[in-house]
Amino acid sequence: MKKAISLLGALALAAPITVTSAPAQAETFLQKFFRAGQPASPQSYRASDKSPVRRKEVAFSGYDVGTIVIDTSDRRLYHVTKPGRALAYGVGVGRDGFTWTGTNKISRKQEWPGWTPPARMRAREAAKGRILPEYMPGGPDNPLGARAMYLGSTLFRIHGTNQPWTIGQAMSSGCIRMANDDVKHLYDRVEIGTKVVVRH
Repeated sequence: MKKAISLLGALALAAPITVTSAPAQAETFLQKFFRAGQPASPQSYRASDKSPVRRKEVAFSGYDVGTIVIDTSDRRLYHVTKPGRALAYGVGVGRDGFTWTGTNKISRKQEWPGWTPPARMRAREAAKGRILPEYMPGGPDNPLGARAMYLGSTLFRIHGTNQPWTIGQAMSSGCIRMANDDVKHLYDRVEIGTKVVVRH
């Protein structure tokens, strides 16, 4: 690990985003966050549960059935479903300086998790002019998305996101993010104790 890594990769984004919101609706927390200090971009903020990378079954060998293998180089998560086969999902991974490898197990699962950004992340983002809350309850606007699977006693998790443009990108602070539709699909198919391998 190149340097200390924060709890959450969901909000440390580098891609510039222009925010649009319906006139009759209040601006959401995420819209405010991404608007702050961001240059103009042709890409508008658009929440979605769908991944731009369609999940599919692929040939995959070398791991026991049930294992989750995350390849940060090709930005895919593989869930081994039968000998020689796996479901492949697109994921977002840690940006340069926040990548890591290792083996752990799912220690906890949570639907619509709340988010407590660590002090280090809040300080880092405040230096960029982005003020993070001390706590944000779970829900559609929460950066952890619809589901979270915690990895052992580490600061990392596999979690959802409603920011589909981040799937397939290296933009997080170390967590593995999936589109909400995909993270719910995986969540329902794995148990606490599932082995998770993160490799380059």
